[in-house]
Amino acid sequence: MSEQHTPAPTVPAEPSSALVIGAGQAGGPLAGALAKAGWQVTLVEKIHVGGTCVNEGCTPTKAMIASARAAHVARTSGALGVHAEVRVSLPEVVDRVQGIVADFRGGSEKGVLAAGVELVYGEARFTGVRQAEVTLPSGETRTLSADYVFINTGTSPRWPEIPGLREAGAITSTDLLLLRELPEHLLILGGGYISLEFAQLYARLGSRVSVVEAGDLLPREDPDVAQALRKVLEGEGVVFHLGTGAVRAERTGGGVALSVRTGQGEEQTLNGSHLLVAVGRAPNTAGLNVQATGAALNEHGYVVVNEHLLAAERVYALGDVKGGPAFTHISYDDYRIVRDALLKGRQRSTAERPEPYTLFTDPQLGRVGLNRAQALKSGRPVRVYTLPMSSVARAIESGQTAGLMRAVVDDRTDLLLGVTVLGLEGGEIMSGLQLAMMGDLSASDLRDAVLAHPTLSESINNLFMSKPEPLNTARTAED
Repeated sequence: MSEQHTPAPTVPAEPSSALVIGAGQAGGPLAGALAKAGWQVTLVEKIHVGGTCVNEGCTPTKAMIASARAAHVARTSGALGVHAEVRVSLPEVVDRVQGIVADFRGGSEKGVLAAGVELVYGEARFTGVRQAEVTLPSGETRTLSADYVFINTGTSPRWPEIPGLREAGAITSTDLLLLRELPEHLLILGGGYISLEFAQLYARLGSRVSVVEAGDLLPREDPDVAQALRKVLEGEGVVFHLGTGAVRAERTGGGVALSVRTGQGEEQTLNGSHLLVAVGRAPNTAGLNVQATGAALNEHGYVVVNEHLLAAERVYALGDVKGGPAFTHISYDDYRIVRDALLKGRQRSTAERPEPYTLFTDPQLGRVGLNRAQALKSGRPVRVYTLPMSSVARAIESGQTAGLMRAVVDDRTDLLLGVTVLGLEGGEIMSGLQLAMMGDLSASDLRDAVLAHPTLSESINNLFMSKPEPLNTARTAED
């Protein structure tokens, strides 16, 4: 996250007025909390209350992943002695998913209205310090101002500069979630976290899937972790073109043709029925005129904030629009930081908070803190414990043994510095170990903890009973 040196916020002497731009997972809760505390709050939302998470991110993708997993389990249940025939009805899947989205969105809207927030639908543009002009759906404009401004406009799918991409009919993740006809062959441009979830999801629903990535797969993860996940996805039919850059795209009679160039300079054409662009996201600041508030944008268009989320005097930016980890739980914690500062006089910051995340492939990848590669680079004396999921009793019993568990432990304090779990319910196991990190439980404590059998959590005992790999042992504490 980019920072600028702005003083820490102070608690207003009495309730003030607030203008919140964007009703995401930070803006919506903050608007409600301020209104309940007696503030006069106006919340401006361009499209839907709930933000990316509810409308086009976490909620619809995880609901759709559940349908895909049901199809996969049914198809592969013969290994467990259960035989079934599978027929996927994509319209029924989409209807179920969008029904959940509508429920969550409606609940979020009711919540802010019940708190006494004035909800205005329209597109905002700042015209002065803590003042904005909002273009309403009718085309009319309305000028709003307040003592405090909170920017929570989020991000949108990023379009790379590749000739013919839009003209060829390429789609974003938002579009893909609404398709009611299963792609025959889905080409995915990008090999990041969003890409991999969609790759497995549509492969399980019955599409052919090819992933094109200019670099390596999951470069932020340990290489053996990325390779293990790649092996799983390839086993389910996903084809990877790594070290391969897209050159141009063209519309064809049967779909789309994507011309690519390999690392060896060879050019080839991949033909698919659909092309998904999943190369990251860009901040929704282009037409916002943030600079009018006294705030600044960095070179990528994100709002520059300090560790208290201040962008300028009485102007805050929260959630994805400020850059940094684009996770719902981070956005929600942004809300808590600002709420505590303005309503409770408690100064918290983004400086030391953990940044856990889970990739909802199957198996899940859960991660918090240092991985092995980062620990090695840090030079700190550490021990690295690794346990394959094929050694976890519950995973064996469930027939899901792909992946591994890994923990990085400080060799001097015996405390955990990071956890990576690729495996059955990997995000849940990681979260349990994160709680242990928060409570300063040592590796020895976890090794000897009495944990219920036969659970996945019990494998934590086994992880710390395994033989560790010492790293950076030549260095001393003084180093």
